[in-house]
Amino acid sequence: MDEPTSTEPDAPEAPATPEPEPAPLLTLRDGLPEVVETPEALAEACAALGAASGPVAIDAERASGYRYSARAYLIQLRREGAGTWLIDPIAFDGLAPLQEALAGTEWILHAATQDLPCLREVGLEPSSLFDTELAGRLLGYPRVGLATLVETLLGQRMRKEHSAADWSTRPLPKAWLDYAALDVEVLLELRELMVDELAKAGKTEWAQQEFTHLLDFTPTVRQDAWRRTSGVHRLRGRRSLAAAKALWEARDEIAERRDVTPGRIIPDAAIVAAATALPADRAALMGTQGFHGRGAERYSRTWVEALAAVRAMTEDELPTRTPRVDGPPHPRMWADRDAVADRRFKAARASMLTLAEEHHLPVENLLTPDYVRRAMWSPPATREPAELADALRAQLGSYGARPWQLELVTGALTGAVLAGDVEPPVEPAEPADPSDD
Repeated sequence: MDEPTSTEPDAPEAPATPEPEPAPLLTLRDGLPEVVETPEALAEACAALGAASGPVAIDAERASGYRYSARAYLIQLRREGAGTWLIDPIAFDGLAPLQEALAGTEWILHAATQDLPCLREVGLEPSSLFDTELAGRLLGYPRVGLATLVETLLGQRMRKEHSAADWSTRPLPKAWLDYAALDVEVLLELRELMVDELAKAGKTEWAQQEFTHLLDFTPTVRQDAWRRTSGVHRLRGRRSLAAAKALWEARDEIAERRDVTPGRIIPDAAIVAAATALPADRAALMGTQGFHGRGAERYSRTWVEALAAVRAMTEDELPTRTPRVDGPPHPRMWADRDAVADRRFKAARASMLTLAEEHHLPVENLLTPDYVRRAMWSPPATREPAELADALRAQLGSYGARPWQLELVTGALTGAVLAGDVEPPVEPAEPADPSDD
């Protein structure tokens, strides 16, 4: 049957919601400066930056993905009254004059842990700093990339198309330099806004303690770094693991010597392919499916020798399936290995999530997760609450927890330790159903 025809007039269409106007693109205020690459130009930069006032914005560009080293290939600085300076650190043996010019000056960096090691390498070390990424985390911003913070707080968009460029290239293209200069263009203004926000949130002291802690930052040296080879988990047998280790170490030595990223010698997939097949000679190696890369044939003798050494290893010399770890096991194993520790950890995790939500910051910034695991796996022996709290505070402090963190979390973790000692009630067995007879 046909549907009845409506006699009511059509409802007017709702007006379309207008698309928000895109934020304006950030551009350089003072134009693009020349790159500093002579002693005379460096002296001029040092004089200008040293005579200026206030904090200095600093950024560094590396050649990640292209070079083995993490050295800086360009350093950008901006300070009120001095403008922006672009310095080529490769042109100098060190930057001691710049360090002297900036003595006692607060540095503004974004993600300081990325730049501090390569800046130290050229002789630059801050006496105090402000990290805009870390400030964003403490303020509870869900995304703390520089471009996102600039758009959120300053209402402008940043170009990011050259973030993965090979900054060891010489000469550096003008478009890349323009991009690099913009990174410090915004840091002074971001810091000013974030200082106010931290004060309003009552987190100024938290931030100061975090920034002071960063001054001593050194990158973690990974143990058994070869185990991070992509696909190594698919290898069967300890001799195949030994082959992956030997090939990884040989590749790493070549990459370091040539200062190229290891994946440009042979990719991880080639290491796994050769470790699986364990070819006995060059012909078999070059015929192994999946063994490829720029250095596959060039360094074939090195790969064959590494594999021959592995075939000669005794069983005792082969690596274990799982790495030996310093510290507690992974929490997923706790229930089987120590039920009390498992209850402690679960109570601690729930309390930490609640605290982080209350204070509007990521749980990993409330307290380093490894500190929580260590304290819950091996807590102090005492169970007298006040003594336990003091001992936990000392234990966490020895790991590196800051005073503001200890003030927030000690009570919750003390409660988690005590809660772990309480046996959960045993569920009464259900009475048998007579109908089952």
